Amino acid sequence: MQRHHIRDSGVPGAQPLLFAHGFGCDQHMWRLVAPRFEDAYRVITFDHVGAGGSDPAAYDRDRYASLDGYADDVLAIVHELDLTDVVLVGHSVSAMIGVLAAVAEPDRFARLVLIGPSPRYLDDDGYTGGFSAADIAELLESLDSNYLGWSRTMAPVIMGNPDRPGLAAELTESFCRADPDVARQFARVTFLSDNRADLAKVSVPTLVLQCSQDVIAPVVVGEYVRDAIAGAELVLLDASGHCPQLSAPEATTAAIAAFLRD
Repeated sequence: MQRHHIRDSGVPGAQPLLFAHGFGCDQHMWRLVAPRFEDAYRVITFDHVGAGGSDPAAYDRDRYASLDGYADDVLAIVHELDLTDVVLVGHSVSAMIGVLAAVAEPDRFARLVLIGPSPRYLDDDGYTGGFSAADIAELLESLDSNYLGWSRTMAPVIMGNPDRPGLAAELTESFCRADPDVARQFARVTFLSDNRADLAKVSVPTLVLQCSQDVIAPVVVGEYVRDAIAGAELVLLDASGHCPQLSAPEATTAAIAAFLRD
C-alpha cells in the first residue's frame, strides 16, 4: 500500500476499477474521472514507483528497465488487494503496462480500457507510430540535457488545448515534480518499447479510447491497436491532446461507463 501510495475507495466487494497513470503523471490525474465510479465500483488508484507519493526507495533501475517491471507491480497490487474481475484503465504507457499484466494473468482481469495507447512510438516498415528515429533521439537528448526545460516545452504539446493554458501548466508541474533520473529512464523505456506482438495475446474485452487530435498517439495508432486486439472497440473522443481525463473528463467518463454497461 505504501510502496505505490494506493488509494482504495468506492464500494467494498464491488467490481474493482484499477486506474494506472501515464509517464510524468501520478494518480492525481484521475481526480476528475475515478471518483465518478465510486457509487457502483471499488475504485483503486496508485502511483508507479518513482512517481507521486510512491516510495522512492523502491525504485530499481534493473527492475524498471522494461515495461515488464511496471506490469509486475500492477500484478503485485492485484494480488495484495486480492482483486479479481478487474477492469484496468490505463493511460498512455500504462495502456501497454495493462496489456502486459492482462496477458500474464488473464484470469484476474475482466476488461481493459486503453486511453491513448501506443504499442510502438517509432515508425516502422508498414507501421505508423507517429515519431521518426530522429524525433525520438532528439526527445531523449533534450530530456538528458535539460529535463525541466523539456518539461516546460513538451507539456503544452502533449496536453494540447492551447486555449486552456491551465491544463498545460498542471502537466508541467506534474513533470517537474518527478525525479529527473527516474523520468529519463522511464522515458527511454516508454518511447523505445515495442509491444505490438503482445496485442494479439489479449483475451479480454477491450476499449481503445482515443482523442481525435493527439500528437503523441494519433488516430492511426488507435486504429492499429483496435485491429490487433480481437473484438476491441475504438471510441474517438471529440477532444484534443493526450490527456482526456483532464481535458474532457465528462466524455471520458461517459465512454468508460458505456463500455462497462455493454
